[in-house]
Amino acid sequence: MDIGAVMFSTDYSIRPNDLAKLLEDRGFESMWVPEHTHIPASRQSPWPGGADLPKMYWHTYDPFVALTAAAAVTTNLKLGTGICLVVEHDPIVLAKEVASLDRLSDGRFLFGIGGGWNKEEMENHGTNPRSRMRLLRERMLAMKEIWTKDEPEFHGEFVDFDKIWSYPKPVQQPHPPIIVGGDGATTFNRVVEFGDGWMPIGGRPSGGL
Repeated sequence: MDIGAVMFSTDYSIRPNDLAKLLEDRGFESMWVPEHTHIPASRQSPWPGGADLPKMYWHTYDPFVALTAAAAVTTNLKLGTGICLVVEHDPIVLAKEVASLDRLSDGRFLFGIGGGWNKEEMENHGTNPRSRMRLLRERMLAMKEIWTKDEPEFHGEFVDFDKIWSYPKPVQQPHPPIIVGGDGATTFNRVVEFGDGWMPIGGRPSGGL
């Protein structure tokens, strides 16, 4: 059985590169870090954890920077986002970040993705919470085009670009494993359409499925 570890990597916790080395030395299979670009100071969205939101949510490092630091000091440990908030990213930029990390880690990246719960946070990025899952779908499909084609193009409701050149391409083919996070009614539709696996949410009833 493979065992991974997930941790909010923050500016007051153990450094991600130090944690990664400790995990690899002890035989762990993977290390996962979550993402929040920020937390709005005024927020109506309830935290799924139920109580007051812990400060680690607004102190966490950028996941791609943290995982690159981890990749630099390890050779076998797999490195994953748990989760990357795709609805808060430009898909062309995010596709390059994913491919770059996969190459610099020699094919060890695991792309955990989701839509998120903090409506005010995503609104700060220009994302409408009501349409975020449609947006997530299009951005994932667009990135798969970028990773797998020499001259990708995409034309959708939210993502629209003519043919582009975008390199590097990922080491893992056709792309790093896409692990879809969530426990909503339509989660498995996304897993089937563009995912390679499912990431249940710890502490939720779905974790027992």
